[in-house]
Amino acid sequence: MISTVDELHSRLAEARAAAPERARVALISTIGALHDGHIDLVHRAREVAEIVVVSVFVNPLRFATTAEFAGYPRTSDDDERLLESLGVDVVFAPDTAELLPDGTATTKVSAGDLGLRYEGRTRPFYFDGLLTVEAKLLNLVRPDVAIYGERDPQRVFLVRRMIRDLFFGVDVATVETVRDDDGLPVSTRVGMLEDRDRAAVGLLPAALDAAASNADRGVDACIAAAQSALMGETRIRLEYLSVVDPTTFLPVDEGHQGPALALIAASVAGHRFIDNALIYIS
Repeated sequence: MISTVDELHSRLAEARAAAPERARVALISTIGALHDGHIDLVHRAREVAEIVVVSVFVNPLRFATTAEFAGYPRTSDDDERLLESLGVDVVFAPDTAELLPDGTATTKVSAGDLGLRYEGRTRPFYFDGLLTVEAKLLNLVRPDVAIYGERDPQRVFLVRRMIRDLFFGVDVATVETVRDDDGLPVSTRVGMLEDRDRAAVGLLPAALDAAASNADRGVDACIAAAQSALMGETRIRLEYLSVVDPTTFLPVDEGHQGPALALIAASVAGHRFIDNALIYIS
């Protein structure tokens, strides 16, 4: 696993020299603790590019406290074995000082007002930190395409906007959310739950299903149906439940018709979970 910028540039040059002329490069940026969802990202990258680069960097700018940052699971050996088995060409796993030599005093990219909504409402630092490191990785790797999972659509929207606004010239490809048999998105946090807490989290996709089932009755009915699906479960602390326009990521009004994204976030047993569903309001 390459850990320095110089090694990254050297390995990318080798990979490009060994690949066909005009070979495309795909970048998948992760914070490690890889799971089945990341496997699908690699498969998608293989479909659209000849060279696949995966970054593994636990970004301290995304965490509220040093304790939260320190507590994030590090599974570097397992991650390396998985990526090797998938035939990833370059794995970039820098330490904090390599990518953020000045620590939190680094130059930052701002997500603007939208970075303070939804996920950013409870974590106002989150998207600025995410975009800052994402911009560094895009600048270092210079990929033709960047691959993201649809489990975090706000991230995808903001990265697309940053790429457009800062003229990175990178295509964006997305992969559908990988779900377990009970409908929950695959994530590191789900695997840390006890059975009764997992059952509670399972109500989040159920709430989104309820919203979709009531989409023909308008936005307010969607939200009311989703809220009803969560009633009586005391383990869930709902943080937000919103229906947004996919083209602006702003809340839709009652007269909205057409595609919309239903977003939900909640905490269970001290862990945060997010989910979303594309719905059609008529």
